[in-house]
Amino acid sequence: MLNVRVLGVLLLILCIAASTRAQDPAKTYFPPKGQWEHRKPSEVGMDDAAVASAVEWAKLQTTSMPKDFSTQAEIFGTPLGPLPKTRADINGVIVRHGYIIAEFGDVTAVDPTYSAAKSYLSTILGLTIDRGVIKSVMDPVGELIHDGGYDLPHNAKVTWEHHATQTSEWKGEMFGKSHTFIGKQAFGSGEMKPRELQEPGTYYEYNDVRVNRMSLSLLRLWKRPLPEVLKSEIMDPIGASDTWVYHGYDNADVEVDGKKLKSVSGGTRWGGGLWISTLDHARFGYLISRHGEWDGKRIISESWIRAATSQQGVKPAYGYLWWLNTNGKMWPEAPKTSFSAQGAGSNTIWIDPEHDLVVVWRWHRGGDVQAEFYKRILKAIKPAP
Repeated sequence: MLNVRVLGVLLLILCIAASTRAQDPAKTYFPPKGQWEHRKPSEVGMDDAAVASAVEWAKLQTTSMPKDFSTQAEIFGTPLGPLPKTRADINGVIVRHGYIIAEFGDVTAVDPTYSAAKSYLSTILGLTIDRGVIKSVMDPVGELIHDGGYDLPHNAKVTWEHHATQTSEWKGEMFGKSHTFIGKQAFGSGEMKPRELQEPGTYYEYNDVRVNRMSLSLLRLWKRPLPEVLKSEIMDPIGASDTWVYHGYDNADVEVDGKKLKSVSGGTRWGGGLWISTLDHARFGYLISRHGEWDGKRIISESWIRAATSQQGVKPAYGYLWWLNTNGKMWPEAPKTSFSAQGAGSNTIWIDPEHDLVVVWRWHRGGDVQAEFYKRILKAIKPAP
């Protein structure tokens, strides 16, 4: 029988080993639900003062979009779904190696995120393929969807990839909005000029009506509301809060297997859409940066994330509903492997796999200021010893 002294030594060795494992830098950190460890930039290889300076600069780059959403109809056209009365001020969070190294503003505010929702729909599409419901992103949508939306010979050519690259040229109307985007009242300052339809897959057009068509098609395959799919399959497993909500339009009720379900949109262009906090955005971005795995559990296949964040379709620097830096023009000082979810306002999730960074920035001016902010963050990274 071991004496007390030997047992004490063994326990001490086990405690030291456990402590060493807990501090092992090779072990990836995943924040538990309701918690997120903060670290100083200097603890993850960055300069404290440089990060603080970048944040102070970012806080001054506020959006011109009114806080009371008073111009939504003028900008986007007649709303179809709910809009909040107001929104938070500019805010953001910087995550490196999984730890929050800086945050500013109200990062728990639940606000519309506009077209950043498209990257969430992309992930649901990937999940649908992972589950084998869709065999290939190259398959025509009409092979599985028989609600009349793909009956026209032109629409019958539309594949899932066409939808995901915004090259579908799908023809029709969704919840009172036409694919043409013609009509000042319906589309506001986003109204387009008439043009001839092109062959699916040959022409890129940023078109929410067509993304909404893809969303409805995914709903018909899952046979339950996509917000439920997003919650159970993605957001709950990564420890997201219970505060986010994904609104459909008021007139977006459809029948699926005899049940009335709400279809959701790819943005908040006409109200509704994904309303979410900056911290929950950061969890989603961190999942993507970890190649679809969360604390040992596979959420979405690495092959889908790799495809979705690679050049696809005919538009340079665009993947499957993700914005890319493959040509170095989006963010000239950032790695060409970086990519982003982008929404009006501006609402952005920027992911830099090379430097293990996730940056969520809400209600900023957009445009060149994004490149400048990311440049300042990257300059704060200390050279490897």
